[in-house]
Amino acid sequence: MKMNELGRTGIKVSELSLGSMTWGTQNTVDEGCKQIDYAMAHGINFVDTAEMYPTTPLSKETQGDTERVIGEWVSRNKSRRDQIVLATKVSGSGYKNVRNGAPISAETIEEALHSSLRSMQTDYVDLYQLHWPNRGSYAFRQGWTYDPTGQDTKEVLAHMESVLAALDKHVKAGKIRAIGLSNESAWGTANWLRIAEENAYPRMASVQNEYSLMYRAFDLDMAELSHHEDVGLLSFSPLACGLLTGKYLGFGGDERPEGSRASVSAANLGGRWTDTAHECVAAYSEVADKHELDITQMALGWCLTRPFMTSAIFGATTMEQLKTAIGSAKIEFHDELMEDILTVYKRYPAPY
Repeated sequence: MKMNELGRTGIKVSELSLGSMTWGTQNTVDEGCKQIDYAMAHGINFVDTAEMYPTTPLSKETQGDTERVIGEWVSRNKSRRDQIVLATKVSGSGYKNVRNGAPISAETIEEALHSSLRSMQTDYVDLYQLHWPNRGSYAFRQGWTYDPTGQDTKEVLAHMESVLAALDKHVKAGKIRAIGLSNESAWGTANWLRIAEENAYPRMASVQNEYSLMYRAFDLDMAELSHHEDVGLLSFSPLACGLLTGKYLGFGGDERPEGSRASVSAANLGGRWTDTAHECVAAYSEVADKHELDITQMALGWCLTRPFMTSAIFGATTMEQLKTAIGSAKIEFHDELMEDILTVYKRYPAPY
């Protein structure tokens, strides 16, 4: 498994990261622990979570259970804690199941961080991320109506400085090794970096945004920023919430495969369930078949070819899915395969 540096931190992370958002609902404690063990045995050292997980479905009753699953693994493997890179996130403004939707601030970071440390039974978090900006984001299908003109620039920048000051305190205390962003824009990321440099605060090492064959917003401004500033992408939903596994091919209307994410939580996969999306998946499936590849491995492996990719985060509910995903790191992308993928992309640049 290839290892990449997390920003400029010196921390090395595997090019595939094990996502955890099903642990505590679709997966038991033992299943989550077994996934971590298998992933580590096959070269993955990076596990991503968030204080609001699990998400399948989201609920007040289960919020935080995923971190507690990880905590059980840490408890069983105390001597191996330094072999794994644990990343979690503090929830942004508006999500009512966490602190009644309170925004990110010095105070909420204090509460959230210590809660995450207790849940994961660890003294430190390797990567602590801001799940989404208080000011709003074009992520989660909000790009169609996104309008930043209501933002107060001075207020936003003052908020960034206060949050970085709070994070700096926890880094110096040894509770956080590195910090990162999620669902951020180029303007936002650039200002987090500028303010950190001006005040000798810790530098944002990464940004966790959605990225896949079907959603490539990062290819433009964010890719340029990533290149010049060494802020690598941690891609979430590299399989488009399972669409790019092909398991939804042939399903339509109200039909969903039993046990799938679309059957247990978001029936429309967060706005991704569109006629155009299904046509796009069928086209990519044809490419995979032509080159005798598994579509899951082609889609996930393609993400690893991108020059700004630090790690692609995938999730699995079964060991078979986990094994398939890990196999994507071995796929070779020759010119003809890349050209066929590009042809589909040009036909379906924004399928959802």
